[in-house]
Amino acid sequence: MSATTIIADIAKRARIAARTLAASSGDERNQLLLNIADELEKNLDLILKANQLDMDAAKSAGISLSLQDRLLLTEKRIKEMAAATRDIAKLADPLGKVLVERNLANGLNLKQKSVPFGVVGMVYEARPNVTVDAAVILIKSGNAALLRGSSTASNSNQALITVMKKAFTNAKISEEVLQIIPSDDRATATALLTARGLVDLVIPRGSAQLIRSVIDEATVPTIETGAGVCHVYVDKTADLEKAVAILINSKCDRPSVCNAAETLLVHQDIAEKFLPIALNALTLAGVTINADNASKVIADKLNIKVNPATEASWSTEYGSLEINVAQVSDVMGAIDHIAKYGTNHTEAIVAEDKEAISIFTSLNDCAAIMVNASTRFTDGGQMGFGAEIGISNQKLHARGPMGLEQMTTTTWIVSGNGQIRQ
Repeated sequence: MSATTIIADIAKRARIAARTLAASSGDERNQLLLNIADELEKNLDLILKANQLDMDAAKSAGISLSLQDRLLLTEKRIKEMAAATRDIAKLADPLGKVLVERNLANGLNLKQKSVPFGVVGMVYEARPNVTVDAAVILIKSGNAALLRGSSTASNSNQALITVMKKAFTNAKISEEVLQIIPSDDRATATALLTARGLVDLVIPRGSAQLIRSVIDEATVPTIETGAGVCHVYVDKTADLEKAVAILINSKCDRPSVCNAAETLLVHQDIAEKFLPIALNALTLAGVTINADNASKVIADKLNIKVNPATEASWSTEYGSLEINVAQVSDVMGAIDHIAKYGTNHTEAIVAEDKEAISIFTSLNDCAAIMVNASTRFTDGGQMGFGAEIGISNQKLHARGPMGLEQMTTTTWIVSGNGQIRQ
């Protein structure tokens, strides 16, 4: 059977199953999510054994440590997935909201209501937690989910789908609203991306290469999630103790994710004072440092090992314990650097001066701006969405972490009493 035929069959079954979601109440969908959370915790051993198979294969294949970290599931991470699922169940129902209502002079009543997209495909790499995040967000927002993870996580993803489907026992919602797309053949990804008319929306989540591939190939509408070349700018008015803590958290808390900082920008007026502190803290944290010439001079005086930054360094998303360091003339210099090398994801400023903060927040074109806070807060769970289906850095429909509301569209309902257009 061809990949196109396989995807067509899966998508058709998902669309039929999606009717059971459309007919369900918010309480029924919430209960299903609570059941999924329970099943995740009941089946820890099954999930961890499947994940170990993927981890063993990844290590044998020499996959990078950052990708191994994305792939790894632990008891703590699975329990966090269950907790996030319960948090989503507590959130307001995104469906059936009346966004606009008005009466026309001819007696017609107009209502714009929130409704599901229908059938949503996800194409993602490595991180099996996306399987759960996407599934529960899409279920709660009334969408059937076609989940196409990478072959590196195939055992983990299959186990998670199997476990989540146990939650559908005795539910009115069909378990076929959750569909896993085979990942052993790249042709299934292409078939999903080109299943226009069968699939309503596709969302890529992963590396810049994956996202670009999806955008280039897809004929199905897409929401583009973005790579994260994120910056921390330390202004001359910054509280340096805050700045070091924010820098280390932004870079080191979990360096493999898209909201980790990749470049430190320092106002030149405080470089002699701040860089010795920052470079030493980064070195102690095991971070490889690539510095511009001015910053390297300071590092050399202190016998702190740094590498000379190259032009390619500034636009690199490392996903590991590696960072760039550069001095800038002022807040506008930071903005210019970010505009040239950033990816419109998350930018942070550490400053006490209100004018510098105002300029930074007004002129940075990105999905999220952190003021005296870590870049790691650009996250659906941290921002009160329970979890996220991805972080969009485009400008259409959704921007930033995408939760329940971003997984809905609208329908206009026009009610009359026999009116005809003259």
